[in-house]
Amino acid sequence: MEKTFHMIGGEDEASYSRNSSHQRLILRKVKPILEECIQQLLRDMKETDLPNNCIKVADLGCCSGPNTFLTIQLMIKSIDKTWSKISNTKLPTIQYFLNDLVSNDFNLVFKGLPRVYENLEKENGRKCGSFLIAAMPGSFHGRLFPDSSMHFLHSSYSMHWLSQVPRGLVMESGMPKNKGKSICAIKTSPSNVHQAYVDQFTRDFTTFLRMRSQEMVKYGQLLLTFLCQDSEEVEGSHYLLLMGMALSDMVTEGHIEEEKLDTFSLPIYEPSIQEVKQIIEDEGSFKILRFQNFKTCLDASFESRTLDDGIVRARYVATYLRAVFGPILESHFGESIMDGLFHRYQNKLVNLVEKRQGLLNNLVISLRREW
Repeated sequence: MEKTFHMIGGEDEASYSRNSSHQRLILRKVKPILEECIQQLLRDMKETDLPNNCIKVADLGCCSGPNTFLTIQLMIKSIDKTWSKISNTKLPTIQYFLNDLVSNDFNLVFKGLPRVYENLEKENGRKCGSFLIAAMPGSFHGRLFPDSSMHFLHSSYSMHWLSQVPRGLVMESGMPKNKGKSICAIKTSPSNVHQAYVDQFTRDFTTFLRMRSQEMVKYGQLLLTFLCQDSEEVEGSHYLLLMGMALSDMVTEGHIEEEKLDTFSLPIYEPSIQEVKQIIEDEGSFKILRFQNFKTCLDASFESRTLDDGIVRARYVATYLRAVFGPILESHFGESIMDGLFHRYQNKLVNLVEKRQGLLNNLVISLRREW
């Protein structure tokens, strides 16, 4: 995962940069909570708790493209707005870290930073040098920052990605436990497959919290937004179930070897709300300040409010999901099947978007480091 996993880079038609409007929609929906977290953080802390008058923040799983820059501006503007209300002193310096895996398209990020600096100076009066942006490549399942150094950590649509494909997905006979079922853990997966994913997520999320607790100052805050299970999900409506079905069709048609599909599992898990809460409580480093979920349709970010063509909307969903899942699928199945796979996937999505059954359940959690 750490060496090879990434979204589609660059800025062409297929790139994540051009196909991440749903993630941008989520960022905007969570904006009031982000502002609330920063307000609470700055009120909890005294000016003397800021060495060299510097606030250190990070975006974990920042990816690349316009959403990366939107997050930067949302955080810095929120800090400045709150600081101006609670303090008569000059604005603190902000040290901002962009974190993602080493395979992320950081070159694209760096190319866009001059405009970010210009916009913040124009809109906020932030002079160059009063906010400093740096990359911190590496997995957030391990250590990233020095002890007791970070004030605010943010992550959007990253925590449902696992550090690896779960162990224990193959029986002693060599037969995959998930054979012919799905490419991940969903409602219809065998119980032992689901448990393998639960165990992996538990290990990963526990490690994540432990690492962050070591890196954060007292009263530091953590804001996480990621996908979780939907207890009201319509049978057969999960978007990854449909992708697995599209792959299965290609096996039947002779485009993919059956063994190739049987040995493929996505390193992604959408936990239940109860699982997440239990892990946080068991790990014990953070107090839960906010814990809520909201649902969005797969095509919620489709720009046309009047066009109700199911095929067009399904193509839109398939395109942005290809920007996310394309590289990991291509690394296993090869580039030659990608167009055919996502054409079949698009066809399976049509009925889902027309009936408004393709829902994503988004979990938002704010946590505070208590000691």
